[in-house]
Amino acid sequence: MSNKVAIFIYESVSGDMSRAYRGLKTALEFVQSGDEVAVIFDGSGVETLAAITDPMSPLNPVLEGIKSSVAGACSFCAISHKSNQAITAAGYPLLTDFAGEASVRQFVAGGYTVLNF
Repeated sequence: MSNKVAIFIYESVSGDMSRAYRGLKTALEFVQSGDEVAVIFDGSGVETLAAITDPMSPLNPVLEGIKSSVAGACSFCAISHKSNQAITAAGYPLLTDFAGEASVRQFVAGGYTVLNF
């Protein structure tokens, strides 16, 4: 049986790199196990996505390992944190499912277990 997991990363790497790292590595573990994974960067976590798209970031290899599972980043948060250009330039979508923001409910309704980091 395959799991369905939505991993929301709210922490900025400038605040607590270990939380962002743990979220990314948890996603990688589920991806490598063949589970259905969606990774969403929300709140200050949009800064994390913008920062780790840089190939020089120590977390970039983990991001590359889960790239196809990254659902995107909250549009409202990305714009307010001035991270939207770096995120879209790296090819990640900005999520607007709930009044211009990322939706948690859509994943709950889709049967995903939601994990927050």
